[in-house]
Amino acid sequence: MDLVQLTPELTFLRFPVGHVYLWRDPDGLTLIDSGAPGAAEMIAEAIRRLGHRPADVRRLVLTHGHVDHAGGAAEIASWGEVTVLAHRAEAPVLRGERLQPPPNLADWERPIFERANAQLPAATAAPVRVDRELDDGDVIDFGGGARVVAVPGHTDGSIALYLPGPRVLFTGDLAARDPADPDPDTPVMLGVFNLDTAQAAASFKRLATLEAEIACFGHGEPVTAGAAARLQATAERLPDPAP
Repeated sequence: MDLVQLTPELTFLRFPVGHVYLWRDPDGLTLIDSGAPGAAEMIAEAIRRLGHRPADVRRLVLTHGHVDHAGGAAEIASWGEVTVLAHRAEAPVLRGERLQPPPNLADWERPIFERANAQLPAATAAPVRVDRELDDGDVIDFGGGARVVAVPGHTDGSIALYLPGPRVLFTGDLAARDPADPDPDTPVMLGVFNLDTAQAAASFKRLATLEAEIACFGHGEPVTAGAAARLQATAERLPDPAP
């Protein structure tokens, strides 16, 4: 895991699969996603390296319930006064009350999916409580007010988070960049391994209307300037929803 300071408030925790982001406010820390199983201790060490304590985490926002994003959630939820937040459609999956439906993979996605799974620990994500179930348009109290944007398609309950003040967008897996390509000009793409790719494309077009300067993805390097234009360029290439 690498630490990359994107802004004074925002730190990128780069993992081989399933990135994590840390936002610092004067009253405590917010984590966006929790990495794969086993990631929690590395996240705790990163927090210490930044001069804080794991107990300073006030909230954990889960963009969706896939194992590479929610695998460390149960351990992080035990660190102290941590509020766990996720979309209401994703909460039953995170609590272990139902299984996540498998993605509908195109033929070209299957070998990529197999390689990605091979990088993950064999352990499954432990069930985690969800203290606050989110809906589209809800506001979370960090970063000056983070707006919840429902982006179904990757999973039914996928969310993005948009901070209008600093113009930061966390896309979860709805958008991505090729993790194998470190070029800063690597295009933004629609995320892969979707439950409903057409619905995901429609959600992507919605994200592209936001005035984001920085875009943070679950996979691939963040865009640190001019993110809205990059998202719009990709959205223009996606097919329109069927009538």
